[in-house]
Amino acid sequence: MRILILGGTQFLGRATARLAVEQGHEVTCAARGVSGVVPAGARFVPVDRDDPQALVPLADAGFDAVIDVTRQISHARHALAALADHVGHWSFVSTISVYADNTTPGQSAADAPVLPAAPADVDGPVGPDHRWYGECKVSIEELVRERMGVDRSFVCRAGLLVGAEDPSDRFPYWVRRLSAGGEVLAPGAPTDRVQFVDVADLAGWLLHAAGTRLGGTYDGIGPAMTRADLLAGVVAGLDVAEPVLTWVDQEFLGSHDVREWSGERALPLWVRLPEYGGLMDRDARPSLHAGLAIRPLPDTVRATVSWMAAHPADVRQGGLDPVDEAVVLGEWQAVRDR
Repeated sequence: MRILILGGTQFLGRATARLAVEQGHEVTCAARGVSGVVPAGARFVPVDRDDPQALVPLADAGFDAVIDVTRQISHARHALAALADHVGHWSFVSTISVYADNTTPGQSAADAPVLPAAPADVDGPVGPDHRWYGECKVSIEELVRERMGVDRSFVCRAGLLVGAEDPSDRFPYWVRRLSAGGEVLAPGAPTDRVQFVDVADLAGWLLHAAGTRLGGTYDGIGPAMTRADLLAGVVAGLDVAEPVLTWVDQEFLGSHDVREWSGERALPLWVRLPEYGGLMDRDARPSLHAGLAIRPLPDTVRATVSWMAAHPADVRQGGLDPVDEAVVLGEWQAVRDR
């Protein structure tokens, strides 16, 4: 195929471009080029997507498929206006952040309610908390379906992405922490659910969708697993001794300023239950039936380790500091021993 990736310079876009080249496709990446470089073998076209006419010169290039990851509504509108009549298939990478209900486990794209579209005066996420992120993605989904039709558009609501070139601290934190050994603070309960997808697997599914002209809306997420299985899978990929896991109650963690999900003083991939019981426990079966293939977790770990070792400066150092972890573990031990 001749594939146009709107982006292609970091994480999912870059992984998709790299895999497309490896599969023998002719790949063009159109982006500003300020966040990274495209993989070897892909053609780079610099564009400023704020310009409504920026993609017009590519309209007659004969692309079979477009893959877009944007979060800016105007960027999606400009791209569709320039290219929709000239390509056979359009994949838009949306997000599970479009869902209005993060409490109920087991939902799928077919039945879960979504947020309202973004207000007319909002074009993209705002501020460090990315306000309006989900709503903007809803707006873009609507534009894609309206312009391309359901049969020619593939809306992939991506979940938590992990793997090589991960710009967050969420998965690398656990790789780093379990590599270090010793007593490990594990948040919540062993049976708590965790859900993610390897960036390379999602890239493969995007290319599968383009090649088969897959239409519809799906969650781009692997099957949920328990937190105990997550940590065991990371250990298996690291080939290290079994760690000593100390499971700490979520209320205790919250009262000791241990934060959720990501960032400083956080335990990544941990969310409060039951408030967020559905965020990391969605029904992945429709996506698996539609061609999403999931690799074993230890393979994802090994790819992440290789990237972390080769590019240490690119690895975000978030999560709970070892000194803070030791303090919290000591205080938890004192509570348990009373």
